[in-house]
Amino acid sequence: MTDKGSIPIGPNHAAAAESSLVAPTPQNTPLNTAPITSGLSRPTVPDIPEGDDEDEAKEALKGAMLGMVQDRLNTLIGRSSGYIESLPKTVRLRVEGLKGVQTEYKKAQAEYAKELIELDRKYLALYQPIFNRRAAILNGEAEPTTEEIKAGEEESLKDNPDAEPVSETEESEEDAAKAKNMKGIPEFWLTALRNHMEIGAMIEDRDEDALKSLKDIRVEMLEKGKVGFRLIFHFAPNEYFTNEVLTKTYNYLDELNYEGGNTFSHAEGCKIEWKDDKDLTQTVEVRKQRNKNTNRIRIVKKAKATPSFFDFFSPPTPPDEDAVENGDMEPDEFDELEEKVDLDAQIGEDIRDRIIPRAIDWFTGKALEYELDGADEDEGSDDGFDEEDENDDDDEDDDEELPAPRRRPQKNTALNDQGECKNQ
Repeated sequence: MTDKGSIPIGPNHAAAAESSLVAPTPQNTPLNTAPITSGLSRPTVPDIPEGDDEDEAKEALKGAMLGMVQDRLNTLIGRSSGYIESLPKTVRLRVEGLKGVQTEYKKAQAEYAKELIELDRKYLALYQPIFNRRAAILNGEAEPTTEEIKAGEEESLKDNPDAEPVSETEESEEDAAKAKNMKGIPEFWLTALRNHMEIGAMIEDRDEDALKSLKDIRVEMLEKGKVGFRLIFHFAPNEYFTNEVLTKTYNYLDELNYEGGNTFSHAEGCKIEWKDDKDLTQTVEVRKQRNKNTNRIRIVKKAKATPSFFDFFSPPTPPDEDAVENGDMEPDEFDELEEKVDLDAQIGEDIRDRIIPRAIDWFTGKALEYELDGADEDEGSDDGFDEEDENDDDDEDDDEELPAPRRRPQKNTALNDQGECKNQ
């Protein structure tokens, strides 16, 4: 699962590989001398030229040795040491019997997953009146009641006991005049999305005007018989596109993976109906060309793809697992595409599980406190070792990199069809 207690249709689980993996102990524990000591050839380490720094020479030697050992260890993963095969037949039959018992657990687990999905459907329906009320207030269609304001101020005091309740503050004439021209809460969703680390990195300055017209974001589960969810972005009329609604659908495999979750399959975006010269995913290069014979000049426009938040609605297609083996894709290209798919799935689940349910916390920034606390807990450890920064020269480059996406299960190849978006 991406988040405990969230809709369990987008888990962050590893794909099942039960038939090819075996337990590391005891059957992967060799009975004889470990082959990495008895089977390795004499290491060949590049000579270290004289005059090199002594520390650099040691690090080069250490790196070479570790690399060779790791390569050898990688070839041993999943291999049986012969322990199970050496057991008496009676004991091996018990092992097979335990595998049969495990199948009963899988059946119960599958029923559990189905009931969770139906429970999610039930409560998602119960959330809708709450989300409707939120949308009415932030879009200026209604004002919060006295009871709602009081409950909100009590929450604020829990976070900061020294804070002065907004209802007890005085409003200046200047602020009162500004409020008359403000409808609801301006730029609510733009601010909430910007405060999410990965999504904020996707939003370009050019995208902001279009995202200011974002009125609401909703989520719905796919119809029965399908596993997944759909994100629905509602927009007010704007100068960039004619769509009133943009959608993004995330599909998952129906069968459970090894850890009991549904494996992500593929995402489907929708076509954005851009107005003339308003496509935020492209820049237009204007060039002048002179005819050699007539000496006349013509203007040539060439569209060029440029990063934009709205690329979110044109998701990457998961790569074929055999693409590298078949020679259709280089390993680096495969890994890069898979990371893009991983990040896209992660962002979709974060919008569903974090941003939509707690949009006000992302708008105020309160959610960031919990996100940062969680990151600190993940980085901390009790292994007795302190992390050292051995390469300060890379700090500047590292700051520019996006956070590494949370790894997801292996993907199944699926076509990325463009869905229909509603127009005005």
